[in-house]
Amino acid sequence: MSNKNIHTDRRILKSKKALKEAIILLMHEKDFKEITVKDMVEAANLNRGTFYKHYQYKEDVLEDIIDEVLTDLIQSYREPYKDLDTFDVNKLTTNSIKIFEHVHKYSEFYKLIVSSSVLTSFQHKITHVLKKLAIQELPGRFPHPTINRELIASYHSYAMLGLILELINDGFKYSSSYMAEQLLAIVKGNASISK
Repeated sequence: MSNKNIHTDRRILKSKKALKEAIILLMHEKDFKEITVKDMVEAANLNRGTFYKHYQYKEDVLEDIIDEVLTDLIQSYREPYKDLDTFDVNKLTTNSIKIFEHVHKYSEFYKLIVSSSVLTSFQHKITHVLKKLAIQELPGRFPHPTINRELIASYHSYAMLGLILELINDGFKYSSSYMAEQLLAIVKGNASISK
């Protein structure tokens, strides 16, 4: 790749990042349907032409943010077991739990899922993604043959969403490491109860 292409790619990434940050900032100030492209480009310190090079509608920017957040959520969720052949809760460490670091990283976006009517469906997307990951990637996590895999995966995904919502609603007063410690204690406690 030539230096010109690298420079162009960086400019594109920088412009898109500015637009994403602008729409999140604006959504904290007013309802999504009231936000205009003009508002966004002014907040991002860009021109309308730059916006239309990358997006057609403001909804496209929001979808881009949602895709980015979900991709990072999946990577964060997978972190504790990504290099393991078998997943053992008892060998899990707080340092390997990255999901709360993810929530802190995207805290301004996550604050919107509890305050913006536009993002109410995002909570459902979180649980759907986490449930799917649990079923597909952690089959050994459900060792008891009488427990329905779909139901236990739903239980885990809604429990995780509950912890995320608690963190948001408490104004991010807990650090990601504290939340990881608490999650680990809960999970290990549940594992010992089910034996």
